[in-house]
Amino acid sequence: MVNEMDDAPAFILPDADGKEKKLSDFYGKWLVLYFYPKDDTPGCTVEACGFRDMAGQYEKIGAQVVGISPDPPSSHKAFSGKYRLPFTLLSDSGGKVAAKYGAWAGKMERTTFIISPDGKIMKIFRKVKPEGHEKEVLDWLKKNA
Repeated sequence: MVNEMDDAPAFILPDADGKEKKLSDFYGKWLVLYFYPKDDTPGCTVEACGFRDMAGQYEKIGAQVVGISPDPPSSHKAFSGKYRLPFTLLSDSGGKVAAKYGAWAGKMERTTFIISPDGKIMKIFRKVKPEGHEKEVLDWLKKNA
């Protein structure tokens, strides 16, 4: 399990198109890395659409959003297309990356990490409630980024 001020664990995971993405691909901007259990389920849809609806505000402050779940890339592609999600979804089959972050306990646990442009974990939100979470994260970024 990681803590605030730790270096974010490196990863390489496939996106919705099956292209490999590394943590370092996202360096240079603030990163909102959120782990969620399953595409196209009620809570996960609320959370994803919340981030979608605030995407412009995240962009204004130089932050990017990336979601990770154990679903395969094809599921991410359908979910992203259905809800017009303007951010990257990554597939963590088996939860190996989630386990490195402390967001796996036999299943994906809804957890969000705010990572600085140079790769440090600055804030961790555990046991996230989907409704309004996007605003909670944005408020933290506005105060601290």
